[in-house]
Parts: sequence; structure tokens; C-alpha cells
Amino acid sequence: MTHDESPTARALLLLEMVQSSPGITAQRLAGRLGVSERAARRYVGILREAGIPIESERGPYGGYRMGRGLRLPPLMFTPAEALGLVMAVLDGHHNTGDPADPVGGALGKIMRVLPEAVAGPAAAVRSLSTRHPEPGARTPDPETTAVLAQACAANRRLRLGYRIRPGDERVMEVDPWAVVVRRGRWYLLCWSHTKNARRVLRVDKVADVEVLDVPAVPPADLDPAEMLEDHLSAGWRHEVEVVVDAPAEAAAEWIPRSLGRLEPIDATSTRLVGSTDEPDWYVRQLTAIRAPFRIVGSRELREAAEALGRRLLQAGA
Repeated sequence: MTHDESPTARALLLLEMVQSSPGITAQRLAGRLGVSERAARRYVGILREAGIPIESERGPYGGYRMGRGLRLPPLMFTPAEALGLVMAVLDGHHNTGDPADPVGGALGKIMRVLPEAVAGPAAAVRSLSTRHPEPGARTPDPETTAVLAQACAANRRLRLGYRIRPGDERVMEVDPWAVVVRRGRWYLLCWSHTKNARRVLRVDKVADVEVLDVPAVPPADLDPAEMLEDHLSAGWRHEVEVVVDAPAEAAAEWIPRSLGRLEPIDATSTRLVGSTDEPDWYVRQLTAIRAPFRIVGSRELREAAEALGRRLLQAGA
């Protein structure tokens, strides 16, 4: 803590310390501000005169803490705290960009008073969308996520340190296209110059990120959500083909895009084409289909369906 801050700056710093350390003593406040205990108490008085409810308790376990008043006191956030707050709201709420929504409106008010250095990354992260999280989904580092989102918006190439698995980290250069949140998992859609191929990377596996002064232009017809679902539904070990006795519009209501691609056969039937590494899991997802269907492709998928059917029959018996 430097000693040349103005009284106003010291008062605001004191407010931040009281908010982040409830019960902090005048001695600790004075030491961190670089002033006497008497001066620290004077700054507390200045905040109280401004209507900020700071309470004090005497005794060995006493100190200063925020009280509850008629007005919300100024809130002090570090960049990491602000970005973490935005990401937490995204993980749990759909309408973060809607000012008419109570959560979206509250988040907008917070962001309007953030410093530009914090508000810019937070706004880039806020522009994303999310759905209900999957079990085991991990929220990535807020600052890393903000850098990725801003690089996508600014069309700048990145050099990444990426953890393939524990103990195996690789460096790659990518053109970032979009950051997408799907069921609590955060993904970076990009073109890898290292592999000369399109890639979908897990943001929580990005260990290091460096923004390069090289332009990166995304495809003109890029649909980030569609691209992510295409990636998640293709390239797995067991090929899947299922025929559903329902029109494609109805089948789309029951079958998420991540299971595969729907192809109309005629006005009353639809083909589902995809792939999976987990036949047991895939079959459980097919039980949401509210029409007769037949598993045409993948012996493993048919065996998984028969095993699930026997379990259900036994449960009913």
C-alpha cells in the first residue's frame, strides 16, 4: 500500500478492506493504509457520513464490518472477482443479456460501474449463452476465458498452452472463432494452425494464452452453436443409425443435436445419423423419443438397447 493516495482513495480502499475482511480491526486497517489508527477511524467516519453502514464491535474479537442500510453501499471488485461473478451468473441463468430480466438487469447495473479494464472482458464473457450444466462440468479460469472471448471479438490469433491430459501440455497457435457455453462446459471454437484443422477446445484445459498481433478471420457463415453440436455428435467409435416413425420437426423436439444429424426420409419418418463411444448412455437418451423407432446401425447400440429393455421389464415385473 503506497502512502500518497488521496483521502478519498484511502476511504474507498478502506471500504474494500471492510467488505472483504469482516471484523477487521482499526490497527490492521491503519497498517494496510499506511496511516495512524486515528486516521483510519476518521476514514470510517467519512464513509458513515456518506450513508454507508459500517458497524463496529468492541472487545478482542471486535472490529469493523458492513451493516445493512436503506441503500446498497458501493461494491469493490477485483478483475478476477468481477469476471467470476459474470461467469457464475452465466452458468446458472439464461437471460443474462435481457435488461428486463431481474438477474440480467442487476448484472447490467454492476457492469456499468466497473472500470473499463474490467468491464471489457466481462462484457465479452457476458455475450455468451449457456444451458443447464452437465454433471462434472468445470467453470474455467475467469481471466483466461475473458482473454479468449476478447480475442474472438477482436479477431486476433492466439498461442495457447493446452493440457491434453495431466502431464501432457502442448503449445498451439489458433485463430479463435467463438467461445461457446453448453450445459456448463466452456468451449473455444477455432482453427488450429498447428494441426491445420478445425478444433473445439475445452477452455478449462487452456493453461496459458498469449494474444498475437496477427489477424484471425472466422468463417463468414459460422454458426458457433451448430458447429459445436456437429463436433460433439460425430467422429466417435460406434456409428449410429436410427429410424424414427415421426416427421423431422417432431423428432427434433425429442432428439438433441448432440446425438447426431436428422435426415427426413419422407413426410412421416426421419433418420438419425450419429456416433458414440458410450452405447449404454446413447440408448438412454433415445428413450426420450415419443414415437416408435428402430436401431438400424451399430450392433453395440442394439445390444445396449436389449440390455436396457430387459432391466426395465424386470423392474416392471
